[in-house]
Amino acid sequence: QVHLVESGGGLVQPGGSLRLSCSASGIIFSINAMDWYRQAPGKERELVAGITSGGGSNYATSVKGRFTISRDYSKNTVYLQMNSLKPEDTAVYYCHVLDRGVNYWGQGTQVTVSS
Repeated sequence: QVHLVESGGGLVQPGGSLRLSCSASGIIFSINAMDWYRQAPGKERELVAGITSGGGSNYATSVKGRFTISRDYSKNTVYLQMNSLKPEDTAVYYCHVLDRGVNYWGQGTQVTVSS
Protein backbone atom coordinates (compact mmCIF):
# COMPACT_ATOMS: atom_id res chain seq x y z
CA GLN A 1 0.00 0.00 0.00
CA VAL A 2 1.35 3.38 -1.02
CA HIS A 3 1.57 6.13 1.57
CA LEU A 4 2.83 9.66 1.13
CA VAL A 5 3.14 11.78 4.26
CA GLU A 6 3.97 15.47 4.02
CA SER A 7 5.30 17.67 6.78
CA GLY A 8 6.94 21.05 7.24
CA GLY A 9 4.17 23.48 6.41
CA GLY A 10 3.28 26.47 8.52
CA LEU A 11 2.96 30.22 8.75
CA VAL A 12 5.86 32.31 7.49
CA GLN A 13 6.38 35.98 6.73
CA PRO A 14 6.99 37.18 3.17
CA GLY A 15 10.61 36.63 2.26
CA GLY A 16 10.92 33.71 4.63
CA SER A 17 11.73 30.06 4.01
CA LEU A 18 10.21 26.67 4.66
CA ARG A 19 11.24 23.14 3.83
CA LEU A 20 8.58 20.58 3.08
CA SER A 21 9.22 16.85 3.38
CA CYS A 22 7.36 13.92 1.84
CA SER A 23 8.06 10.46 3.18
CA ALA A 24 7.07 7.68 0.80
CA SER A 25 6.35 4.02 1.51
CA GLY A 26 4.95 1.17 -0.52
CA ILE A 27 6.76 2.16 -3.72
CA ILE A 28 10.14 1.46 -5.22
CA PHE A 29 11.31 4.97 -4.42
CA SER A 30 14.48 4.79 -6.51
CA ILE A 31 12.61 4.34 -9.81
CA ASN A 32 9.73 6.75 -9.35
CA ALA A 33 9.56 10.39 -10.32
CA MET A 34 8.07 12.48 -7.53
CA ASP A 35 6.23 15.79 -7.67
CA TRP A 36 4.99 18.62 -5.51
CA TYR A 37 1.67 20.25 -6.35
CA ARG A 38 -0.21 23.03 -4.62
CA GLN A 39 -3.78 24.24 -4.48
CA ALA A 40 -4.80 27.69 -3.36
CA PRO A 41 -8.39 28.50 -2.33
CA GLY A 42 -10.63 28.79 -5.37
CA LYS A 43 -7.90 27.67 -7.75
CA GLU A 44 -7.01 24.45 -9.51
CA ARG A 45 -4.22 22.23 -8.29
CA GLU A 46 -0.98 23.09 -10.08
CA LEU A 47 2.39 21.44 -10.49
CA VAL A 48 5.10 23.22 -8.53
CA ALA A 49 8.14 21.01 -9.05
CA GLY A 50 9.10 17.51 -10.11
CA ILE A 51 12.15 15.32 -9.76
CA THR A 52 13.00 12.25 -11.81
CA SER A 53 14.44 9.00 -10.54
CA GLY A 54 17.84 10.21 -11.72
CA GLY A 55 17.56 13.54 -9.94
CA GLY A 56 16.60 15.75 -12.85
CA SER A 57 14.19 18.51 -11.88
CA ASN A 58 11.66 20.87 -13.36
CA TYR A 59 9.80 23.85 -11.90
CA ALA A 60 6.81 26.02 -12.49
CA THR A 61 7.82 29.40 -13.85
CA SER A 62 6.38 31.11 -10.78
CA VAL A 63 8.77 29.34 -8.39
CA LYS A 64 11.88 28.92 -10.52
CA GLY A 65 14.93 30.31 -8.74
CA ARG A 66 13.17 30.32 -5.36
CA PHE A 67 12.22 26.66 -4.80
CA THR A 68 14.45 23.60 -4.93
CA ILE A 69 13.26 20.00 -5.07
CA SER A 70 15.55 17.20 -3.91
CA ARG A 71 15.36 13.60 -2.80
CA ASP A 72 17.11 11.33 -0.32
CA TYR A 73 17.09 7.74 -1.54
CA SER A 74 18.24 6.38 1.82
CA LYS A 75 15.21 7.92 3.53
CA ASN A 76 12.63 7.49 0.74
CA THR A 77 11.96 11.18 1.14
CA VAL A 78 11.53 14.07 -1.25
CA TYR A 79 11.97 17.68 -0.14
CA LEU A 80 10.87 21.08 -1.33
CA GLN A 81 13.03 23.94 -0.11
CA MET A 82 11.08 27.17 -0.50
CA ASN A 83 12.90 30.48 -0.21
CA SER A 84 11.83 34.08 -0.75
CA LEU A 85 8.25 33.11 -0.11
CA LYS A 86 5.48 35.37 -1.33
CA PRO A 87 1.85 35.70 -0.25
CA GLU A 88 0.82 34.13 -3.56
CA ASP A 89 2.65 30.95 -2.52
CA THR A 90 -0.05 30.40 0.11
CA ALA A 91 -1.68 27.04 -0.61
CA VAL A 92 -2.00 23.45 0.48
CA TYR A 93 1.02 21.59 -0.84
CA TYR A 94 0.68 17.98 -1.92
CA CYS A 95 3.21 15.28 -2.65
CA HIS A 96 2.41 13.10 -5.67
CA VAL A 97 3.68 9.95 -7.31
CA LEU A 98 2.49 8.01 -10.35
CA ASP A 99 3.23 4.38 -9.56
CA ARG A 100 2.37 1.61 -12.02
CA GLY A 101 -0.32 3.74 -13.64
CA VAL A 102 -1.97 4.88 -10.40
CA ASN A 103 -1.81 8.42 -9.00
CA TYR A 104 -1.14 8.71 -5.29
CA TRP A 105 -1.38 11.86 -3.18
CA GLY A 106 -0.42 12.80 0.31
CA GLN A 107 -2.83 14.45 2.69
CA GLY A 108 -1.36 17.89 2.07
CA THR A 109 0.38 20.45 4.24
CA GLN A 110 -0.73 24.06 4.59
CA VAL A 111 1.69 26.84 3.75
CA THR A 112 0.60 30.35 4.64
CA VAL A 113 2.73 33.36 3.74
CA SER A 114 1.53 36.44 5.56
CA SER A 115 2.79 39.31 7.65
